[in-house]
Amino acid sequence: MTLRVDIWSDIACPWCYIGKRRFDAALAAFTHRNDVRVTWRSYQLDPDLPERYDGSEAEYLADVKGMTADQVQEMLAVVGEQAATVGLTYDWDRLVPANSLRGHQLLHLARRTAGIDVGAVKDDLLAAHFVRGEAISDPDVLVAIGVRHGLTEGAVRAALDDDAVRAEVLADFRTARSIGVTGVPFFVLEDKYAISGAQPTELFAQALQKVWEESRPAPRNFITLDTGDAPACGPEGCD
Repeated sequence: MTLRVDIWSDIACPWCYIGKRRFDAALAAFTHRNDVRVTWRSYQLDPDLPERYDGSEAEYLADVKGMTADQVQEMLAVVGEQAATVGLTYDWDRLVPANSLRGHQLLHLARRTAGIDVGAVKDDLLAAHFVRGEAISDPDVLVAIGVRHGLTEGAVRAALDDDAVRAEVLADFRTARSIGVTGVPFFVLEDKYAISGAQPTELFAQALQKVWEESRPAPRNFITLDTGDAPACGPEGCD
């Protein structure tokens, strides 16, 4: 059997990177990990964000959320501390606020291309945004990421201008709205259980085990009636 996990997340979401690390750790330790099929689905926290925001991440957050500079710095410090617990070092000063739509189009190209590790492409996109300070809306940045993971430059550039690929991304957005997703990361297991947020690795591990056990056919437990000895046949012969 296969256990299906759909994960909605945004490349521009710092908790999505942390949540991916925690989920990946749980999956790596899961006995039946080879029977888990993970599908990375697209979500945008700010579809109206310009292709490239003219300012820093702190300025963008203050502008969009109406927070003071002190509140923004406090929030970034908390998120940065949590990122460090899973081996990530966010560089808020270098981070380029940028619209993530093209990055999602790259992910969908990876999803529809055989032999591509979509999770690895997702990791690279997140690292580009939060660690390396690259603009995830820049076609050249996306081409470099795609080529590193086995896609061709031509395929990536075509996908970034492909209305059909963009339609797939937008379909993920609509599905998220239809099932009530209001924040990411958002994990759905077997279309039955939902986990919201970058939960601890232990919770993801428990959820994987629970859903796996519930999805398997229950063993038959018969009540044996004591009717005394009676002739029967077995592997070694008959009575």
